[in-house]
Amino acid sequence: MADENMTSAVSPERSSKISEDVFVNGNTDIMEEDGKDSDDTQTPTEENYSNEPTMPRKSSFMCKDGSRKPPRKKTVSFSSMPTERKIATAQDCLQCMQSGSELIKVRSNSRQYHRIFTLNSDMTEIRWQPTSKKPHKARISIASIKEVRGGKTTEALKNKEIAGIYQDECAFSVIFGEEFESMDLIANTPDEANIWITGLTCLINTSAKVGTSPEVIEEMQQMRDSWLQEMFEMEASQSAGTLDEKGVVNLVTKLNNNIAPSRVQQKVKEIELNRAEAAERRGRINSDEFIGLFKEISTRPEIYFLLVRYASNTDYLTTDDLLLFLEAEQGMQRVTKDKCIDIINRYEPSKDGRKKGQLGIDGFTQYLLSDDCDVFDPDQSKIVQDMNQPLSHYFIASSHNTYLLKDQLQGPSSVDAYIRALRNGCRCVELDCWDGPNDEPIIYHGHTFTSKILFKAVIEAINTYAFETSEFPVILSIENHCSIKQQQAMAHYMTAIFDDKLCRDCVAENESCLPSPETLKKKIIVKGKKLPPNSEDDYVTDEDEGAESDKKKNNKTKDHPVKKHKLAKELSDLVNYCVSTRFQDFQISQQKQKFFEMCSFSESTAIKLAMSCPEEFVNHNKKFLSRIYPNGMRVDSSNYNPQDLWNCGCQMVALNYQTHGLMMDLYNGFFRRNANCGYILKPAIMREEIAYFSANTRDVIPGVSPQILHIKVISGQHFPKPKGSGSRGDVTDPYVTIEIFGIPADCAEERTKTVPHNGYSPIFDESFEFQINLPELALVRFAVLDDDYIGDEFIGQYTIPFDCMQTGYRHIRLCSNTGEIIPNCTLFIHVAITNKRGGGKAHKRGMSVKKKTKRDYTSMKSVGVKNIDETFKVAIQPLRDGTDLRDNVQITLAEFKETCGLSPIANIKQCFRLMGTRLSNSTEQANLTLIMRGEYPSLEAQGNLPDILKKALCSFDELVAEIKNLLENADTVYEKLLHCKRAGMEWHEDLENICQQAGLKGKKLSKAMENFSWNIRVLKGQADLVNQAKKESQEYLRQITEAAQSMGLGKYNENQTEIPESIDSPL
Repeated sequence: MADENMTSAVSPERSSKISEDVFVNGNTDIMEEDGKDSDDTQTPTEENYSNEPTMPRKSSFMCKDGSRKPPRKKTVSFSSMPTERKIATAQDCLQCMQSGSELIKVRSNSRQYHRIFTLNSDMTEIRWQPTSKKPHKARISIASIKEVRGGKTTEALKNKEIAGIYQDECAFSVIFGEEFESMDLIANTPDEANIWITGLTCLINTSAKVGTSPEVIEEMQQMRDSWLQEMFEMEASQSAGTLDEKGVVNLVTKLNNNIAPSRVQQKVKEIELNRAEAAERRGRINSDEFIGLFKEISTRPEIYFLLVRYASNTDYLTTDDLLLFLEAEQGMQRVTKDKCIDIINRYEPSKDGRKKGQLGIDGFTQYLLSDDCDVFDPDQSKIVQDMNQPLSHYFIASSHNTYLLKDQLQGPSSVDAYIRALRNGCRCVELDCWDGPNDEPIIYHGHTFTSKILFKAVIEAINTYAFETSEFPVILSIENHCSIKQQQAMAHYMTAIFDDKLCRDCVAENESCLPSPETLKKKIIVKGKKLPPNSEDDYVTDEDEGAESDKKKNNKTKDHPVKKHKLAKELSDLVNYCVSTRFQDFQISQQKQKFFEMCSFSESTAIKLAMSCPEEFVNHNKKFLSRIYPNGMRVDSSNYNPQDLWNCGCQMVALNYQTHGLMMDLYNGFFRRNANCGYILKPAIMREEIAYFSANTRDVIPGVSPQILHIKVISGQHFPKPKGSGSRGDVTDPYVTIEIFGIPADCAEERTKTVPHNGYSPIFDESFEFQINLPELALVRFAVLDDDYIGDEFIGQYTIPFDCMQTGYRHIRLCSNTGEIIPNCTLFIHVAITNKRGGGKAHKRGMSVKKKTKRDYTSMKSVGVKNIDETFKVAIQPLRDGTDLRDNVQITLAEFKETCGLSPIANIKQCFRLMGTRLSNSTEQANLTLIMRGEYPSLEAQGNLPDILKKALCSFDELVAEIKNLLENADTVYEKLLHCKRAGMEWHEDLENICQQAGLKGKKLSKAMENFSWNIRVLKGQADLVNQAKKESQEYLRQITEAAQSMGLGKYNENQTEIPESIDSPL
């Protein structure tokens, strides 16, 4: 099977055979190119056509939702080395272009034609054939090209007949002429499109300065060649100017430690086979061969394509280029030249590059592979959440049967299991305590063949390691099966060993909620049964796992009373904020349960509650702690999906930490944020006293702005063969899956195509979109699998919380099935997040905002009591005003991007960069100046601007006008919404009685209470969204001034010569 990533080059011989126009949809009738630039108006006549077959649609052409996309098929490979793509320099791109490529030319009427495109020998123009035009018109001079755009950014390519069929990465547009005309093309593969985009960008950049001869292009690569020549001469100084295979391997790995030695050895052998020289040279490599070898195996084409897009000098980034890349692509703010110089000094390998402030392809690659470009937000390696909320407002990392290393029946128990869990950030560990010999309590899984460990040894280990990873409290979930004497021993050990770490506070009478993690820092809390105050009875009921299986619970009758056991007062006195109690139902819990009492639920019971009454479960968990544990039938220590219970606000969702796999991947990913401290603040909608939330809803969550996650999977590096696989050799056929875990409305899965025979450097180049309705609960999991497997298909995975993802070009370090990082095994992706609007549906990427005619407004729901409904009706207009303010800014921002020829995932700085490029490429004498009118920027033109720039300036003015409108009215709308919320809250305290007096009861009463909570949440949420939109608009203004500064536009105020410090000062 041919590699779909290979460039489709067409020889001149083949191009001469093709003499007909082929309409891509299968219609072989002749289609004349009857555009305005054609001199001919011929009518079709019968001719003899060749039997050359039409180009078949490739699966890589199709969008993920295209109905005509063929099903993905498994492929099996017998090759040992991946097919090479020899794109290491701009010259390689230009040579491919000169060889010719078969591209699809798309006209404004959506008709599509196969054409053979070539770059002429002196690199001054591109030509295509066959054509109905006169030969001299079927060409575009390089000098006339203004810009090259990747993706579907023009009206022709956005047309639904095109957009729904071809992959975005295969499309590109060549903008040429003084009228900025567009020639829209679709390549066979993303690789082929990248070659043309890169080659044309290189030619545009160089022709504007020094011409486009091959010699000029070659001279621009001297910095890298000189560095490699110097490194080679130093290494070969003692060996007559050549190196043997071992020397080459050592030097290559010294210069780039991401290259496998076997890869270098293979290339050395290829050089040996391909040259016919004297025997004395056999086994040795000279400097020219080494430079070629290094370039070929170390240059990643996808990164080279990216570098050329931003390089003003073809093969390296200046400090200005790098600054623009960091701000426009990586989302960094207020980047200084000093920051860029620091990056160059740290990552550029050549002395000459560091001295001149230039970052070449090798340094740029190392930078993108560094921790600076990791997908995980480095801010999340610190405590970033409010840790002063009650314990019940946090998800708490919890372990089930922590002592076990394997299964639940005969596996070993170990103190090390506690150490591992605590070091992994676990904050709730389980101790299954039984009577042991010599009056020493022991821990093991009762009534099984699991081994036994001393309770004292476990307490000593917890004392040592409890706060090594996190300072926040550790909860000991005690399952007590011991006699009174050994319970007293347990209490003695905890008191003596933990000392002042043990939380022995008595619950004060004036307390009404649990203390916070901040208050309980470096404290150990005991969870268990507690004797009633002033009670002479020392018996308590069993509440935990050993006695709370569903079977026992459902079979309790008068003949089967609740089982009780004796509890030592010494042990009871150690229990305060986590008192175990039996759950009956949510109504009884609301009426009788004390805030410091908590319930444990089996997995099955919790799932039933989550499915049958999700709203009540969420409300219960706002005040009370809940612990969930796996069903007793999971004797193999398998795990359930924790997401199902997080969605209901359950805090202590306990898993078997010893069992690796998907569920622990999710668990570790979920708790990775907030410094891996083991406490994650729940979303506000799960914490607020009056808020309506059901995890099972498919509707937009009131007051939460849906977001669109755009992920482009670009390439992979150094994928190993699955450990458990039995297939041949080291061959892998990898593909990537992306899964979203969260509330049911957010759950989704997509996968890339399979890249056959290439685990070393597969190119995927596929984009996906996911709508995220509740970002704070969403997890994104990347998994790499082998389509050519026998046994195990798993290669690696990485799971990350959605709100911890950094945007831009990022590398993911893949982990093994045990959670360890696989050396040099990475996935290269691009991340963008758009549509932070509060109302209506999220816009799909590539759709024109101009097509949106109907606006969705968030509404109030009827409570059924006239006076209360009148109170909420006052909010209708402020709700509409808030939605209008937010949406108008977002719509004009999207229109500005669209007018600039950019996709919705672009940002303001990219728009300014494109306008600057158009201005510099125009033959008109014109320039732009940024003028500050008070706090608001305006772009003023001097000279005659091209029409395309005039349209962009009009869109920019509309954007600034809407930003100004929002900033001037946001506070008023915000206060009106909060006023309505306060007025509504005056009904809350006596709401149930008021509703009953109005004749509401049963389901109608429940619905009224539910609608009241909905309305209050909507008002607060929409007020928050207006406030957030205000902050975003202020950020847009700052980006505009920074972008203008980066582009070198003049900045003036009507009354002063500098931008106010509040807008222009760096961080």
